[in-house]
Amino acid sequence: MTRIVRPCLALLACIGMLASAPAGAERLKDLASIGGVRQNQLIGYGLVVGLDGSGDQTTQTPFTVQSIINMLGNLGITLPPGQSLQLRNVAAVMVTASLPPFARPGQQIDVTVSSMGNARSLKGGTLVMTPLKGADGQIYAMAQGNLAVSGAGGSAGGTKVTVNHLSAGRIPGGATVERAIPTPVGQGGAVFVELDDADFGTAQNVVDAINRIAPGSAQAVDGRQIQVRAPDDPNLRVAFLGRLENLDVTPAVQAAKVIVNSRTGSVVMNQKVALQNCAVAHGSLTVTVSNDPQVSQPGPLSGGQTVVTNKGAVDVKQEGGTLFNVKGGTNLADVVKALNAVGANPLELIAILQAMKASGALRAELEVI
Repeated sequence: MTRIVRPCLALLACIGMLASAPAGAERLKDLASIGGVRQNQLIGYGLVVGLDGSGDQTTQTPFTVQSIINMLGNLGITLPPGQSLQLRNVAAVMVTASLPPFARPGQQIDVTVSSMGNARSLKGGTLVMTPLKGADGQIYAMAQGNLAVSGAGGSAGGTKVTVNHLSAGRIPGGATVERAIPTPVGQGGAVFVELDDADFGTAQNVVDAINRIAPGSAQAVDGRQIQVRAPDDPNLRVAFLGRLENLDVTPAVQAAKVIVNSRTGSVVMNQKVALQNCAVAHGSLTVTVSNDPQVSQPGPLSGGQTVVTNKGAVDVKQEGGTLFNVKGGTNLADVVKALNAVGANPLELIAILQAMKASGALRAELEVI
């Protein structure tokens, strides 16, 4: 009897653990970040050398020549006044990078190199030493190295073929950090957890999850920021933040929203979008413009000239629209089924959704991006 009861108890314990796991929970690090832990953008101006004749045309980009003259002057080479340089293997570029949090001198970071002149390609080029500055004008890293350009291209007889992009490249580990940025984690005995998207319900769920492992340590400041009391010792604070980041938090259900991209015709809805009963009439308007060139050829020995005339025509067609009864629905499947019944393409659907929102039939926030 004992042998039967023990496996049953173990099975019930496993079921209890599965039942206690929050449904739809996400890690806190996927929903929020620690206040003060952030990246910093760096930028610099430099030169790429070693190009195979695909560099800047110096007559149209005089700053490339000026940069070369300044660089050679710093290296102890003085050019005669009025010297005209024809540099086909050099390109002026902008170098950008992101300095990660807690970066220390000597650490290497990736950089992106982009042409700012009229260079045809940066493939095979080498970036010479370029200081990277922050928003305060201070130098935080030095970049140099060979570019990795994923594109390819060629031209012959007036025909040009290009695959991917040739005017930008990347140097993995191409910059060395020279100055560290202080990254304070919290102020005094408190740290701040900042949600990626402000939501009062999610903020309260985060507070409850933190207080379960450290009772009374968390309180919500507003819908985005949560103040958490943390240990003063740096080692204990790091361990405490590591536990916070891996907490399971169930985010609150977001508000109903429809995202419309008017440039591409993309329409995305979340699961809380609802429709009320409404009637929709939709008809398409087609405008056709044609141009037929006609040639008038003079007779032989008439001394006249050939004249080309254009005969244009504009045709406008209005297709009849049928009135559809769109049934209301409270879930996403019903909404999709109702909109598909209208038979509109994505671009036409954008206009229909805007009209539904204006009439009050669309129970969701309509955002156009």
